[in-house]
Amino acid sequence: MPSVDVVSKVDMQALDNAINNVKREISTRFDFKNVKAEITLDRKAKYIHIVTEDDWKVKAVTDMLIGQCIRLKVDTKCLDLKENEAKPLGMAKMNILVKEGIPKDTGQKIVKLIKGLKFKVQTAIQEDQVRLTGKKIDDLQEIMQLLREQDYDIPLQFVNMKS
Repeated sequence: MPSVDVVSKVDMQALDNAINNVKREISTRFDFKNVKAEITLDRKAKYIHIVTEDDWKVKAVTDMLIGQCIRLKVDTKCLDLKENEAKPLGMAKMNILVKEGIPKDTGQKIVKLIKGLKFKVQTAIQEDQVRLTGKKIDDLQEIMQLLREQDYDIPLQFVNMKS
């Protein structure tokens, strides 16, 4: 029986490249001359840390990061922007969470949507992904198209297609 897995994954190498491009851009921009600005990626904790001198520069670095992500085809829905934090000595800081995996409540919304479509497709939530199994591959492709049109605040990919 044909099946496909609905997942939400981030290409960490492309994200790392985007951050390195932002670092390079910071070093060449005139408005960041003689300014302490730092952006780092914590791969294990899946956080991006931005530290600069004020909130305006944090926003500028965040905008540069979003622009680089778009250029390198990293979906910006995976970035969960937190509030700016004030640090001692007049520094500003922002932590950005990199979201991976489908949360349980979003998985349940996906299953509910598919059940309401009356397709002959079975769904199963498996940890942080949703598996779709059906008799016809055309049904799976229609569901994939419908899921692409929905907005779940996470990027969805379709992997492990078996026929």
